[in-house]
Amino acid sequence: MAAGIIESPWISDATRQFLSRRARLLIGNKWVEAAQGGSFWVKDPASGEDLVEVAEATAEDVDRAVRAAEKAFQGRWSRLSPAERARLLWKLADLIEEHAQEFSEIESINTGKPITETMLADVPLTVEHFRYFAGWVTKLTGETLPVSQPGHYLAYTRREPLGVVGAIVPWNFPLMIASWKIAPALACGNTVVVKPSEVTPLSLLRLGELALEAGFPPGVLNIVPGYGATAGKALVAHPGVEKISFTGSTRVGREIMISAADRFTRVTLELGGKSPNIMLPDADPDAVVAGAMMGIFFNQGEVCCAGSRLFVPRSQFDHVVDLVGRRAESIQQGIGLDPATEMGPLVSEGQMNRVMQYIDSGRREGASLVTGGSRNQAAGSGYFIQPTVFVGQDEMTIAREEIFGPVLVALPYDDVDEAVRRANATPYGLAAAVWTEDVRQGIKVAEKLKAGTVWINGYNLLDATSPWGGFKASGIGREMGQYALQHYTEVKSTWINLG
Repeated sequence: MAAGIIESPWISDATRQFLSRRARLLIGNKWVEAAQGGSFWVKDPASGEDLVEVAEATAEDVDRAVRAAEKAFQGRWSRLSPAERARLLWKLADLIEEHAQEFSEIESINTGKPITETMLADVPLTVEHFRYFAGWVTKLTGETLPVSQPGHYLAYTRREPLGVVGAIVPWNFPLMIASWKIAPALACGNTVVVKPSEVTPLSLLRLGELALEAGFPPGVLNIVPGYGATAGKALVAHPGVEKISFTGSTRVGREIMISAADRFTRVTLELGGKSPNIMLPDADPDAVVAGAMMGIFFNQGEVCCAGSRLFVPRSQFDHVVDLVGRRAESIQQGIGLDPATEMGPLVSEGQMNRVMQYIDSGRREGASLVTGGSRNQAAGSGYFIQPTVFVGQDEMTIAREEIFGPVLVALPYDDVDEAVRRANATPYGLAAAVWTEDVRQGIKVAEKLKAGTVWINGYNLLDATSPWGGFKASGIGREMGQYALQHYTEVKSTWINLG
């Protein structure tokens, strides 16, 4: 374990004990080594030091996990009543809440994000999702149909589970996004094989321990950390998997969709974004600046819906950009466990280098650097990048491509129709925000924006009841809310001839 974590005054004994163990795979309710004996080290992004050694799943391990999930689906899990399934989901939610401090610490350590964020967002929203979908278990109903065929028939529909669901989880919100997939899948009666990112598997491995404690039957939830090119690819291609739920880059999502098409495997894909944050002329500049900070620097900017393009009326542009720059310079960077930290390190050295390449491209293409633009070695020896603000133009790389880091591009506009047109001029369509004192005008603009979620006078607002997903290259399908349930069930129509 990284020495700095061992000595940290903010770490609990429970977390220290968890991090001291070599992590294995969860298959059929047993913690097992990888079939080929491989492993990898999870690193501490605040220091760059090795943190925990984790068994590395390959295709053979994925096959074992899918077979365990198939056995559970066809066996004991299918025989549990809806009320019993709901009680297990409620129990798991209770256990996560009981261990909330530990999960907050693990998630902060593994991802680098501030513990204030994991305590207020990641962990509570995870609990909320398990409870929300536990409530749906006993309410998955069909309907009787008023058919008009000659004769006397009873026709009705019912929702049936798909079977084994493969969930591929990203590294930026590993616990919370996993709950978006695991909770509805289990609520609908499916079994699950989860492939966490090799960068951030720790909170999901701890979740696996609590699933055993909650009493889930063997094989219902399996966790196989590994690399996308091996474990992820094997999960997508496995003939026993009926559905893949993936959150990640648009490039990988496209590859998954092509592979899944071979067997007509169902997919839901929540992919990249280049979200516009639009200030209308009447908006309060202070509220806009606060929203811009939340939009781009929350979770170090490692967010699919990050508000990375800030559109500001030209008449107010210089004033607002000055406020944004000064506020960005005041952000406190440091180790995520420190309660004073407002922005932590990026998740990995590779991600840090990728973001720095984008910053360098901004300079090369003529963007004006307002603040930041460099590594912040004063914050620590890990993967820290200063909050960065550019003034740019739409055609620049930093204004077109997803950076997935703390880099904001401010863009002036002359009229609202122009701002909407430019906001929509992107392959992506995950989220957008509008700032205004006139809610009617805000609604009109929101209706014109091509995005799966639009916030008016807010940013990064999520709830288990509210559907989440993208337009265009930002994905297919929806997670969260009752809309997610249709992606984890088949609708069967049955006719009975009553003579």
